[in-house]
Amino acid sequence: MEKGLKEKLLQLIREEAYNPLTAREFADIFDIHESERPLFYEHLDEMVQDGLLYMTKNKRYGLPQKMNLFVGRLDVTQRGFGFIESTEEGVEDLFVASSDINGAMHGDKVIARVTKQGAKGRRSEGEIIKVIERGYSTIVGRFEVSKKFGFVIPDEKKFNMDIYVSKGLSMKANDGDKVVCKIIKWPERGRSPEGEIIEILGKGGVPEVEVLSIIRQHGIPENFPKKVQREVDGIEETIPAAEIQRRKDIRDMTTFTIDGADAKDLDDAVSIEMLSNGNYRLGVHIADVTNYVKENSKLDREALKRGTSVYFADRVIPMLPPKLSNGLCSLNPDVDRLALSVFMEIDNSANVVSHEIAETVIRSKARLIYEDISDILEKGEMEDTAHLFEKYSHIIDDFTKMETLARLLMKRRDNRGAIDFDFPEAKIIFDEKGHVDDIKKYDRRIANRIIEEFMLICNETVAEEFFWLSMPFVYRIHETPDREKMEDFNKFISTFGYVVKGSLDEVHPKALQDLLHQIRGKKEELAVSMIMLRSLKQAKYAPNCTGHFGLAAKYYSHFTSPIRRYPDLQIHRIIKEFLNGQIDGKRQNELKEIVAKSSEQSSLREREAETAEREVEDLKKAEYMRDHVGKVYEGFISGVTSFGIFVELDNTVEGLVRLSSMSDDYYIFDSEKYTVIGEHRKKMYRIGDTIKVKVDRVDLDRREIEFMMA
Repeated sequence: MEKGLKEKLLQLIREEAYNPLTAREFADIFDIHESERPLFYEHLDEMVQDGLLYMTKNKRYGLPQKMNLFVGRLDVTQRGFGFIESTEEGVEDLFVASSDINGAMHGDKVIARVTKQGAKGRRSEGEIIKVIERGYSTIVGRFEVSKKFGFVIPDEKKFNMDIYVSKGLSMKANDGDKVVCKIIKWPERGRSPEGEIIEILGKGGVPEVEVLSIIRQHGIPENFPKKVQREVDGIEETIPAAEIQRRKDIRDMTTFTIDGADAKDLDDAVSIEMLSNGNYRLGVHIADVTNYVKENSKLDREALKRGTSVYFADRVIPMLPPKLSNGLCSLNPDVDRLALSVFMEIDNSANVVSHEIAETVIRSKARLIYEDISDILEKGEMEDTAHLFEKYSHIIDDFTKMETLARLLMKRRDNRGAIDFDFPEAKIIFDEKGHVDDIKKYDRRIANRIIEEFMLICNETVAEEFFWLSMPFVYRIHETPDREKMEDFNKFISTFGYVVKGSLDEVHPKALQDLLHQIRGKKEELAVSMIMLRSLKQAKYAPNCTGHFGLAAKYYSHFTSPIRRYPDLQIHRIIKEFLNGQIDGKRQNELKEIVAKSSEQSSLREREAETAEREVEDLKKAEYMRDHVGKVYEGFISGVTSFGIFVELDNTVEGLVRLSSMSDDYYIFDSEKYTVIGEHRKKMYRIGDTIKVKVDRVDLDRREIEFMMA
């Protein structure tokens, strides 16, 4: 379909006077030639598949929203009910009871009929009437054998139906094997799905098998297809002289990268200088990945399919093949690299007073490590840092300028109300055989924060420019939290004597930031922060700029990591085309479709990657604690439920003390006060309390750790 025709068609359907039309009536209105009509009808079908149109039983087309219908992705809870997240920004999720899911599965793109409009601050309810795209075609789980057939019990608890497998389609899998099962018959009301085993991963409970299960479950491809690899092999490694000639040459500028010690995909470098007027000139130089990954190439389609690199505790599955991610696109020291640079003049109030975006060629002067730079800035010149001061004597002044500027930027963000969660991250340490040797808290030190601040201001600057240019763009948005979630959160924190200030309908991030300041250093800090985070919406990618609640930013995008995130790669293309005067009206229409599709796909893949990363981390923590069964630890209560108390240890490992295992009394959960109380002795356990626990049981298959009171 001609790019402009799709917009005209949607414009017609959105008109108040529009009555649903047939495909032939549309073709007549738009004067589609008979020879082109079959292709036109195919495009209408695609629009139905994308949820842009809905076709009624009498084959007439209309907008789902005008027909009391709701389009989005289904997120099923372990209890069986679900929520449909709208494909439109700013639209509240739709609640769906388990009885109204009607054969849809977690992750499916669906159309639902709205059956009950929500009152103020409450979700509307609906019933799924059609699945327009299946979220998963394969399921990973544990195989259980019966005499004549078997079942796959999904690892993902949101798939709350076992999958029936006939004996002839089981690949002779044994009881307890972890398998990949292809769905061959989708579920219907009252009937389970049917499947076929296509891969046996190995025995459940074995660490490597469990990691493989997580990778397969989330559809993360480990290897690149041969056709993609052949395309990469053909990429020229030498930068042509003509390409250097047309770019801004900043190879003599002092630029350097700062990353973790084990990082290989170095996609950002920085530079800093003081101007004669006392302002800072900050340069953020990002690898120009689009020079090698051309639009709609096999490599580009594979990158979009993956959406993101996935970082596990013991491995990385990259979005781009290593020749690019660790080689040509990585800003390694002392080699020429192509970059997209943003130069920002920043005053002493941390305002960006001017900026320039340019295609550049750079030569990084050093590959720096977070720990080293943090030691220099935090400790000063001491005996154990003398070698670092000597090694970096030529750029030490740059480090101090960077710290001063970063602190100005931190203060500016804090003043406008940005919410800065400081959750402890786990650093999992492996021995030479790949076993988990130790788990420690990962320090977020000053060098990490400097780079974070520089990337944030760069992302904001780029987003704001392209917003005002009215260019199609991929933005990073974070919507205002739901009133319902805020009411529940307010109720929770009231048990500690806190309250969220202002209206719960339109909470301002400053109100939540103030609360974080109040709880800092208190025993309930981590628990309240965690519940607050769960009360917020998930950030996502979108073609419309609606702001970022958590950062308290009006304009935000992801620009700084094109090696490992597809949205960054996509907007680099747009920026370069704009800089070179290549975007006309026709191209703008093309880009509108491109950014809409890449936003949706990237958001989906990001969620899968984050879930997989979290699950592998939980698995490795369970693997470590399995070797420490019987050991006593001190921890704090991070959550209380009707079935038990969650306890987090100092090394970030979390486990459950079941109420049924607490034999000194009969404990009852008080949902109003978020506590458990002994019926006879009245002993109370609440979030933030410090207690001693003993490691009782570890289940690698379920990635669960159970404690007992010590």
